[in-house]
Amino acid sequence: MRIYTKTGDKGLTSLIGGTRVPKSSLRIDCYGTVDELNSYVGLLRDQEVNAARRDLLKEIQDRLFTIGSHLATDPDHETHKRLPDLHAADVALLETAMDELNETLAPLREFVLPGGHPSVSFGHVARCVCRRAERLAVHLREESLVEDLVIMYLNRLSDYLFVLSRAMAHDLGVAEVTWKPRL
Repeated sequence: MRIYTKTGDKGLTSLIGGTRVPKSSLRIDCYGTVDELNSYVGLLRDQEVNAARRDLLKEIQDRLFTIGSHLATDPDHETHKRLPDLHAADVALLETAMDELNETLAPLREFVLPGGHPSVSFGHVARCVCRRAERLAVHLREESLVEDLVIMYLNRLSDYLFVLSRAMAHDLGVAEVTWKPRL
């Protein structure tokens, strides 16, 4: 099977359902950013410090593919493809994981700057990409259907990635880099 189709050579791509749209469209930017986020979550999954979290991070990657498939579907066009489901339990899973991680962390009293260790920095990059994906999904919802659970999941995932970054710093024995505002 060839990967290249040449159908996008003029700057258009197809949504699930067949609708052709410019590659610069908000919908494409939105699910492309979710795809970028998925790559960063894969990078986090590959960090040795996350060996015990690999299954959860893989689950998150699966949910991001689910979200991507929903965002890549034209809501105004009937499709015969059955899309995977996103459930409220997926959001709850992130909340439970955060609660468990927070049990081992000192209370947060200052703003945390990204850094301290490459793995921690990767976590913060993933968090920032997640926030961008969330902003794009909210923007897309202003003009088209985006399911509430998509927004909720991305919001909770960015929180999880922040807590995960703190947990990685803890597990690696590195001090969190805190913001000391210049007054």
